[in-house]
Amino acid sequence: MKMFNRMLLVGALAGTGTILAPALPAVAQEQAAAPKVTSDELGQMIAALGLQPTKKESRYDFAFQAQLQDQEWALSMSVSLSQDGSALWVIAWLDELPKASTDVPRAALLRLLAQNDQLGDGKFFAYIPNARRFVMQRSIPNAGLTSAKLRLLLQDLGSSVVETYPIWSTSNWNPTGTPVAPIDTPAASLPNGVPAQSVSNDSKFEQPVRR
Repeated sequence: MKMFNRMLLVGALAGTGTILAPALPAVAQEQAAAPKVTSDELGQMIAALGLQPTKKESRYDFAFQAQLQDQEWALSMSVSLSQDGSALWVIAWLDELPKASTDVPRAALLRLLAQNDQLGDGKFFAYIPNARRFVMQRSIPNAGLTSAKLRLLLQDLGSSVVETYPIWSTSNWNPTGTPVAPIDTPAASLPNGVPAQSVSNDSKFEQPVRR
């Protein structure tokens, strides 16, 4: 009966030339109404966090301090808007792909892919071919962004980078693809208390970012 009434309503509206667009969910409506930041405003927000961004076309590169279990990490990160300005991309640059294919165990790559299901909140590992680097990134709608929200995004992504260090660090890889340190080993428990390799993006920064 309900379906019949709905069909009558649609037929009546069609006869009058009136078409009703489907209602958007409340969250989508809020995002559509929220203001979008421009590229210049995005740069101002990053600077407002006390960071020193370097603009490369439409992308901002900067060093970000992430802290986990009393360990402080200096991460190479980037933030940019999508081409249509509807989304914000936050990227943490990780290790460079080993030059020899024999140093890239298939099992290690599969572990990276499997970890994507565990990260949550839209975060995932990826590979940037032109930079030959692994990254962890996240995309969110460009709606209602503030410096405070941006800081939380950077902190969340940075924490995930540190927590998953045994998985993505190529220095931990061996021919079988099994990490030298167990996957659930916190950064503070790794040899000497800190990872042996810095998290840097040499192709984007004049000086490597160090811990």
